Amino acid sequence: MTSRLPAKARTIPEESDSSGTWRSLTVAVLRLSRHAAALCFLSGAVFIAMTGLEFFYFRQLSGGLPSLDMRFFGFTPDEGMAWLTALGRRGGEIILVWHYLTFDLLFPALLSLTLVSLILAIGRRLKNFRVLPPQVQSIFALVLVLPYTLADYAQNIAVARLLSDFLSANPDSLSFASALIVTKFALLAIPVIVIAAFWLASQKHQA
Repeated sequence: MTSRLPAKARTIPEESDSSGTWRSLTVAVLRLSRHAAALCFLSGAVFIAMTGLEFFYFRQLSGGLPSLDMRFFGFTPDEGMAWLTALGRRGGEIILVWHYLTFDLLFPALLSLTLVSLILAIGRRLKNFRVLPPQVQSIFALVLVLPYTLADYAQNIAVARLLSDFLSANPDSLSFASALIVTKFALLAIPVIVIAAFWLASQKHQA
């Protein structure tokens, strides 16, 4: 009497799944370079809309005081509290809805995609960058941009919390929000400088 052993199920190494996922992510990131012009246009349009709201609406609500987002070098707790007080609860709710829950919910991600696309698109004009493996190119772009993205959303959360709950505004929370704003702009400067350096280098090669 013969017995049949159950056939072994075919196993697929986990490495193949992870490598396939990473390959798909790399392709998606590299494809952003094809849409650099469209992303620049969209980012510019959203930025203009945000700037228009800031200067023609939000500053009227705050008595002319600039929003915390516009203070590139941060602010003192007293300055932050003065802005919140000038806005009042109604003004704070308006900025929360028309800035942090709308335009600025989209803008950091959109700007990040734009920066990645520009790094790849301009970088590929340079021989030393073009010969790098695709994975290295995508990692390079993401490492430069993602810290800014995270800092921007962290700052948005910190300021939105101040606007939604005035009782949470104290020297510590205001100082923390100020530090995040300074960090955001400092991290944003890194990919911008790299893009400018790539562009200048590509212009020299074309000359």
